[in-house]
Amino acid sequence: MGSEGPSVITVHVTGFKKFHGVAENPTETIVGNLKEFVKKKGLPKGLVLGSCNVLETAGQGALLPLYQVLQSAITRPNSESSNSGQVIWLHFGVNSGATRFAIERQAVNEATFRCPDELGWKPQKVPIFPDDGGVSRTRQTTLPADEITKTLAKMGYEVITSNDAGRFVCNFVYYHSLRFAEQYGIKSLFVHVPLFLTIDEETQMKFAASLLEILASLY
Repeated sequence: MGSEGPSVITVHVTGFKKFHGVAENPTETIVGNLKEFVKKKGLPKGLVLGSCNVLETAGQGALLPLYQVLQSAITRPNSESSNSGQVIWLHFGVNSGATRFAIERQAVNEATFRCPDELGWKPQKVPIFPDDGGVSRTRQTTLPADEITKTLAKMGYEVITSNDAGRFVCNFVYYHSLRFAEQYGIKSLFVHVPLFLTIDEETQMKFAASLLEILASLY
């Protein structure tokens, strides 16, 4: 019983808290302020901004809250997006050495943390899902990463498409999300942002809002 009207896109967003070497994570601010920011600006037609969650910067020990967050997108009662339209998970993470935004095309089935996560885990060459095969296995987003990057660049943002989300918690969460998305017929995308010292907060908030516009235009 499909609706005759245009489909609704519901975008759920996550960011991360602080971690070793990054005392203030810009993604915590972006995700915490996004609803208020887009409310003033006005949401793109047909787009619903769903949950906005800030995750602990941890791998294995933070899986329960991560899956509660992922599951919430597909089990919300009476949600338009659960039975019509598209659900997109949009994950933001920081790359403290970056000078521009990066749209991540894929995640790798490998956890090799350069420093312990916030719960003290420091895996080395560990498959995130052993039953997916070895640490070279990748999963790609089904969203058009190149097209999204080009559109953002035309809007004036310093942005690239990346094939390497690292091997730390960002990649760990992205791999779980992509696998979950495949199982439930939804979409997942990870975006790396620089520190606010490199690209200021206002520009990063505008970038996040522009990205929502682009996602809305895809459907």
